Formats: sequence, C-alpha cells, structure tokens
Amino acid sequence: MVLAYVLALFLPGPGLWLRRLHLLPLTHLTLHTAPLLLSLMLFSAGLQVPVRALGRLLRHPKALLAGLVLHLAIPLAVVPLVAFLLRRTPDADGGSGLLTALILTVAMPVAAGATVWTDKGDGDQPTMVGLVLASTLLSPLSTPFLLETLAPLLSGGYGQVLVDTGRLAHGGFGLATVVLPCAAGLLGALALPARWLRRLRMTVTPLALTGSLLLTYVNASGALGSVLTRPRPLLFAAALAVAALVCLLSFALGRAAACLLRLEAGSASSLTLACGMNNSSASAVLITASLPDKPHLLLPVLTYGLLQKTAANRIVTRLRGDPAPPAGP
Repeated sequence: MVLAYVLALFLPGPGLWLRRLHLLPLTHLTLHTAPLLLSLMLFSAGLQVPVRALGRLLRHPKALLAGLVLHLAIPLAVVPLVAFLLRRTPDADGGSGLLTALILTVAMPVAAGATVWTDKGDGDQPTMVGLVLASTLLSPLSTPFLLETLAPLLSGGYGQVLVDTGRLAHGGFGLATVVLPCAAGLLGALALPARWLRRLRMTVTPLALTGSLLLTYVNASGALGSVLTRPRPLLFAAALAVAALVCLLSFALGRAAACLLRLEAGSASSLTLACGMNNSSASAVLITASLPDKPHLLLPVLTYGLLQKTAANRIVTRLRGDPAPPAGP
C-alpha cells in the first residue's frame, strides 16, 4: 500500500487515466475501473466465506448482533464529536469537507480484509466473517441511513451532497458494486464442488489482491496527483489528525463494548477489529462517483485506510504476545 501511495505521488498519470470513464471499442458500453476492481475484491471475499462454519454463529449470535449495532452506533457517537471539534478550527466551512469524507468511510461495511487480521490474531473467524457478510448485505440500507442522519452536521452544501450520495449507495452503486459481487462469491462458495471452488479461489484470489493494490493506486492518484505541484501541508495535517481521531475512537469503543459484553478473547478481538475496520476502498469509489471535482477529499479516506491496518497490526501483535492462560487442574 505504501508503495502504491508513493507511485501515485510521483507517477499519477496512469492512475488519473484509469479514474475516468472509458468507452469500450465497438460498443456503447462504458467501463469504470474503480467500481470494477471493488466488485472483484468483494467477489473474492465472498468466495472465502466458510459458509458451513456460520451455523455455530447463528446459534450464538451475541457478538454478531453487537457488531451490527455498533456498526451503526459508533458513527452516530463519534462523528458529532469530531464535528464539534472541527467547528473550533479556522476552516471556512467548519471542516465539512474532511467530515464528509470521514462520514463516507465510517458508514461503509466492515472491510473484507478484517478477516485476514482476525486469522493472524487467532480471533473468532466465523464472527468476523458474519460481520463482514451481514454489514455488506445490509449496506444498501445502513449506509444511506447513516449518511442522511449525519448530513445536518455539514455546511457549505456538503449536507445535500451526502444525502444525494446516500441515494446513490441505496440504488445501483450499492447493489451492483457491493452486494451482488459478494452474494455471487457466497453462492459459489456454497454451491460449487470443492475441487472447482479450490481452483476458482486459486485464480481469483491473486487477481483480487492485485486489484486491491491497483485500486489503492487509482484512488491515491486522484488525491496525491497535485501534491507536488500544489502542496497543501495544512490539509495533509488536518486529514491525518481527523482520520487518526476517528480510527482511534472506533477501535476503542469496539474494545470497550467487548469488555462490557464479557466476550471470550477470540470474539472480543473480532468485534474490536470489525468496529475499527471499514471498507475504505468502497468509500473512495463512492467519493469519486459523487464528488469527482473534489479529489482532495480522498486524503482522509486514504489516511484512514492506512491507519486502520496499522492499528489492526498492533492489536494482532499484542494478542500474539499475550501469554496463554494457565491450564486448569
């Protein structure tokens, strides 16, 4: 990811070209690279779902239900606090641009990559898979709800933009780019014979990993393409500060909820990771679609994407370093 950011900084041209709509030769069809790459990633995530392992989760759904509730509650708790702090800054619109980008990030479903960190930290994989799957399938309803609820906190026309973006997420974007690819991968994991499924995963997974890096480069090109020609250090500092605050609060609230619910260690780890890790790639694609004239709003999204992976790595490292509990008599 860091190398993709560096490439976007010094060689943004190809990424800016890929951001544009392209007319396919000999057809009237248009191709938009970023949503296509996002769909590929979610299709691959759906293929990885251990469908049969979800039965145990349905019998003990406390962590799953808590995660879905927190997925809605954390943005409603964190964003007003950040909005209050930003109004104390000298920014003409009270930081509404940065806040718009962060709202679009925290309103997204749980990142599919959270399952990787769960596995590395010996967390409860069925709980995490269930949270990724449920939040993704519910996103055409949950994302517009959060955007419309938080829109009054914004000024300078950003509130209406957020409402319009919520309608976009509720309509074709959410269904075609998020839900259908994930559902198709889930159906493949459920219906295909084991041998065919293994072959399909071996083909799709490397493509999805490559697509993830390419999507990072494409999004970063839009945000970083003008940095060298028109540097904006204050915007960078503000994006870093706001993204770090929201990321920290999201992880902290997830951890506090896990302690209050007295979840066992694996489920607590999964809940904490799910609360802090949102699909920043989806929010970047949505910003590109709804605010193509404001690529600088991708800065806090890219920053959040990097910070949430850094925080997840710290959580996983700490869990691995914790000594195992003593055996019973």
